[in-house]
Amino acid sequence: MNVRMRQDARQIFAEALAAAQPAAAFATCLRLDGDRLVAGGRSGLDLGGLDRVYVLGIGKAAPAMARALGALVAPRALAGYLVAKAGQGEAVPGCQVVEAAHPVPDARSVAAVEGALRWLDSSVPPAAPVVVLVSGGSSALFSLPAGRLTIADKAAVTELLLRCGADIGEVNCVRKHLSAVKGGQLARRLGHRPALTLALSDVVGDRLDIIGSGPTVADASSFADAWQVLERYELTLKVPDAVRHHLEAGLAGQIPETMRSDDPILANKNAVVAGNNLAACHAAKECARRLGYRPLLVSDHITGDTAHCAAFHAVLAYDVVYAHRPVAPPVCLISGGETTVRLQGGGLGGRNMEFVLHCVRRLAACIVPAVVLSAGTDGNDGPTDAAGALADNATLARAQMLGLDPGEFLSRNDSYRFFQPLNDLVITGPTGTNVMDIRVVLIGEPVRPAAGGDPGEMP
Repeated sequence: MNVRMRQDARQIFAEALAAAQPAAAFATCLRLDGDRLVAGGRSGLDLGGLDRVYVLGIGKAAPAMARALGALVAPRALAGYLVAKAGQGEAVPGCQVVEAAHPVPDARSVAAVEGALRWLDSSVPPAAPVVVLVSGGSSALFSLPAGRLTIADKAAVTELLLRCGADIGEVNCVRKHLSAVKGGQLARRLGHRPALTLALSDVVGDRLDIIGSGPTVADASSFADAWQVLERYELTLKVPDAVRHHLEAGLAGQIPETMRSDDPILANKNAVVAGNNLAACHAAKECARRLGYRPLLVSDHITGDTAHCAAFHAVLAYDVVYAHRPVAPPVCLISGGETTVRLQGGGLGGRNMEFVLHCVRRLAACIVPAVVLSAGTDGNDGPTDAAGALADNATLARAQMLGLDPGEFLSRNDSYRFFQPLNDLVITGPTGTNVMDIRVVLIGEPVRPAAGGDPGEMP
């Protein structure tokens, strides 16, 4: 094993993670100008002469975002309602913190919405300004089924969409059209209160109408779009009957579309992306430079099938190793985004661990020292306690000594159980943020090219 390069990869990811923290993001994006909270240099919220700031936070990063906001608006106190992932509901002064389910919603997710609406009605004056904090996981954590739908209906659809390989934009498109609060409908529940939404982006492209299913912003999608997602993945006959009937009613114009941009309720409501994957990638790039690598930011928009994305990164590494293109090693390739996995087995894992597992054989064939790390900034890759994994040139040999075959584990989507006995999982615990994934590919000093070093062709 190349201990130093492994340590470097972990340090690069750690610094990317630090840049994705709400406190770091808010320090860059937010400022207090007298009684006005200014975001992104343009949007703002007049806090008036109130001695408190009303805050509604939803998502995996809700507690950390609220703490960062509290530090910024001090000495004003926070008065808030926060919805966090089960097991991650850290206390925040002045805020009621409730926990809900993720990635599949359940009764706790419904109770979280009902509690938030009661809080708005009973604790927030009808003209008081509200700061809304939205981060990854909001769609599942904050779930109120529309019409006659049940949370069991929404959970079934979520399971189907997650298993079929749909991307987050497609998943949230369907979610919005089965919800009473997504797609701008929470803005209606805020009434005439002025509001500023601060979002940590966990979606490629940073679209506010997709982050957390856009609860307080105008929605660009339609019932027709939601139906097309189901058709694309051949799910129209697999979803519960109630879901199919609800979407068909929407298609027929019997149910109103989600919030549109010309709705007057949005006149005093603004929203900005306060932090995103690109900021984390830039921090990773600067760390790699300090550690002596030539950093190359591939893209913060990496999406698509995980196996194809692994092959794409292998081709980029091949060019560096054999052609010194675009630069010669030592090189650090950095990318961000969120890939998808079509689940075919009953194993345990996630897209980041699976990405690294696809690289194991290629790393064994590489003629220079190399390390691959891929991890989620929220600290959870799939339904596991790991953020991701890392591997190097020696991983395949170490695995074979333990009787572990990468192909077998890939065939059943069991990447967690491949890397666990190798002690190659990346475990961070809850991070308090979520800006998708970071991938780090370290390529060591070059040697003379030799036969057999091909990292593999694109499938």
